[in-house]
Amino acid sequence: MLALIPLFPFLGFLVNSTMGRRLPKSVSGGVASLAMIAAFAVAATSVWQLAGMPVESRAIEQTLYTWIASGDFVLNLTFRVDPLSALMILVITGIGSLIHIYSTAYMHDESDSEFARYFSYLNLFAAFMLVLVLGASFLVMFVGWEGVGLCSYLLIGFWFHKKSAGDAGKKAFIVNRVGDYAFILGALLLFTKFGSLDFQAIASAVAQASADGYTLLVASNSSLGINPGLFAAEGQAWYAQRRMVMAAFSPTHVRSFFPFLLRVAVRLKGRWARAAQAGEPIDLQADLMRF
Repeated sequence: MLALIPLFPFLGFLVNSTMGRRLPKSVSGGVASLAMIAAFAVAATSVWQLAGMPVESRAIEQTLYTWIASGDFVLNLTFRVDPLSALMILVITGIGSLIHIYSTAYMHDESDSEFARYFSYLNLFAAFMLVLVLGASFLVMFVGWEGVGLCSYLLIGFWFHKKSAGDAGKKAFIVNRVGDYAFILGALLLFTKFGSLDFQAIASAVAQASADGYTLLVASNSSLGINPGLFAAEGQAWYAQRRMVMAAFSPTHVRSFFPFLLRVAVRLKGRWARAAQAGEPIDLQADLMRF
């Protein structure tokens, strides 16, 4: 059932990308919007089912097939809904449905083929976002990550005949590649450390390590005046923080943060050049606090 959530918008993408040129705008927009509404209905049903489960075991999994099997390493294509991903799929499908409906009027001046092309990109974008938040492992999440990056490039550069749109699309593509390297490196490091790329397996390993070292943590940190209760839910907190960090460093947020970092670098360079000419010391902490 979970596979239907990203599948519906993906089917909308297939319809508009293959037959959209021959369809009127009302049909292209209607197919794309209905695909998102159907995905929202399945997502809401899954969340309702999740809410009826015991708090300590609120998770729904669906394994589609064994994706990679090499020696002792086995990775399944698995989707998982937990309380955090439940919120995300409701936002993506619910708000996404409203965006699709609004876009049917916003893009109405485009030709039939361009109208269908836009909605095929938008459906594909939603499908990959859902894969990203539903993936039960870093590798499945990476598929969604790459898809979101591709669709960001396609949507930002939609009016590619305009130089500004083409340049913006290329910038988005380059920034996404930077994020790819960090993502792959982090996944490899986690696999080296824990021998798995599954979120739940890694979270359990972290929780077990925390339990094994809990007595030592209490003894050492109590002597420093640190509350031992801070470490009680370390494994659970790590699992939640993982999704929050990945969301914060999604392509959209990285692109919005990159210009800020560039402005900071330019201002610091000018400030330090003036300080060097005046023979004044450079205080990095004070300079950064001004921003």
